[in-house]
Amino acid sequence: MSKPQAPRESGRADAAKIERPVPARPGGKLFGSDVIAQTLRDLDIPYIALNPGASYRGLHDSLVNYLGNERPQMLLCPHEENAVAIAQGYAKVTGKPMLAAVHSNVGLMHATMAIFNAWCDRVPVIVLGATGPMDAAKRRPWIEWIHTARDQGALVRGFTKWDDQPSSPAAAREALLRGAWMAQTAPMGPVYINFDAEMQEAPVETPLPPLEAKRYMPPAASGVAAETIKAAADILKAAKRPVILVGRTSRSIEAWNARIALAEGLNAQVVTDLKTGAGFPTDHPLHAGPASLQVPIGEPAEAIRGADVILSLDLTDLAGWLTGIFGAKPPKAKIINISPDHLVHNGWSMDYQALPPVDLLLAADPEAVLPALLQALGIGATARKLAAMKAAASEVPQVKGEITMDQLSLALRKVVGGRPASLTSLSLSWNAATWPFNHPLDYIGSNGGGGVGAGPGISVGAALALKGSGRLPIGVCGDGDFLMGLTSVWTAVHYRIPLLLVVANNRSFFNDEVHQERVATMRDRPVDNRWIGMRMTDPDIDFTQLARGQGALGFGPVSKGEDLSAALDAAIKAVEQGSVAVVDVRIKAAKETPAPPAPRGRA
Repeated sequence: MSKPQAPRESGRADAAKIERPVPARPGGKLFGSDVIAQTLRDLDIPYIALNPGASYRGLHDSLVNYLGNERPQMLLCPHEENAVAIAQGYAKVTGKPMLAAVHSNVGLMHATMAIFNAWCDRVPVIVLGATGPMDAAKRRPWIEWIHTARDQGALVRGFTKWDDQPSSPAAAREALLRGAWMAQTAPMGPVYINFDAEMQEAPVETPLPPLEAKRYMPPAASGVAAETIKAAADILKAAKRPVILVGRTSRSIEAWNARIALAEGLNAQVVTDLKTGAGFPTDHPLHAGPASLQVPIGEPAEAIRGADVILSLDLTDLAGWLTGIFGAKPPKAKIINISPDHLVHNGWSMDYQALPPVDLLLAADPEAVLPALLQALGIGATARKLAAMKAAASEVPQVKGEITMDQLSLALRKVVGGRPASLTSLSLSWNAATWPFNHPLDYIGSNGGGGVGAGPGISVGAALALKGSGRLPIGVCGDGDFLMGLTSVWTAVHYRIPLLLVVANNRSFFNDEVHQERVATMRDRPVDNRWIGMRMTDPDIDFTQLARGQGALGFGPVSKGEDLSAALDAAIKAVEQGSVAVVDVRIKAAKETPAPPAPRGRA
């Protein structure tokens, strides 16, 4: 995989000034957790997001008093789910893992949704946990019994790449090296390593010899046989109407340019997936329609329907897209799939989606394969000149009265103007046609697992990685999403991580209102009742007050279009001065006509 763009060091230096410990006396005994801490430093991971707990009090002490709270630096999070979400957001930008630590079985239970998001998102996260002493005779009464589990990793084994519970400092060091290596090997994903409290706190009688961490994490890029590359190239050369489906990608500019070169060299139309981040310039003449969150409709669907060759670059749901467009009968087009995703399917989670028809499989990371495929096709990896996002001042009329989601998006785009910006989260009602992507960092993708509450935490982690890059991080969250992930805002404020969060507040879990309307329609029952158990009114939630309670700047609530641009402009200027700003925009809920019921087989 091409090397992702790294954040600048200035952001890291700013964060390092916070929570500086009193220096510990040199020398003294070495403890098991000191070995763990040193290994974390050897792995060169700059941050560890955590919610504290006694099960890893030994490691906590080592991070502070043995390492001086530096590389990794602790980022305190009021909730474990936010800690893992922050690590996910950081990895989505950098392509590198960040650490998260959770307290015992109870902290792991809190963190499970965020771990599942990282799993479905195929991003590297290293989650550290702890348990009370496995030797029952050494457990403190009550608390260390209820916080001890015989197989704690079983809680997340179905949605992690690997887990371990090492029983010695030497084994802990190897587990960390192996976990970091596996998390970063495609298909990437979270790993969980659980440390016995007694092992952490016991003295180390004989120090372990030093090691060079990089020697234990060799690059493991999957390759494809030359004849398979040639077979793919031959099919693509013969194609008259090729279509490229862009799925999971990194934020690498080299890989971005390779995809552009491939599309231009083949004169292939391109369809992109809004779930997986910016993978191709959406204002490029070869890009068909807006990016699709669900099965494509309109222009993207027509492009796929008319294709004679379909090239899928690790699309999340290839079978679902094909079935949604062609029905039960597979397309006649030749299908080439470049993806290593089958290597992590384990049967617990159905995130592997339905089985697609494939004529040729290249079982590897697309970004590792594309250079060889371009060479076989005789296409040079030319770099397209990246255009800055258009301010589109003349395209956005003044919003008056109630605000729709599209109007919010267009107004935000107008106020952002020519600033390089990164969308770190998007609400479900976002219309991709309102905001073009011209750089792999323009949008980092969805939360992966489709749950609610990850948007703020992922945005904080992404903003941390982007700090000092010159890019404006913007998270657009639904009201329910923001409410569940609220306390991650405190972490951003405390560690001086500039970020703009815009709450698209329709005062409802509206996606489920639509579902209830569809069910009522199918059953010939009153659709007027769809709001019951969904609306967050009486009283309305004031997100600006909640934001101020976390130390952020709150703007709004904005309920009139005439006030929208001024509030967004003031919030952006505050972020540019180093603040965390939250804008509460009360948008008009859509009055969607119920869609016909989806077939049960592949909804």
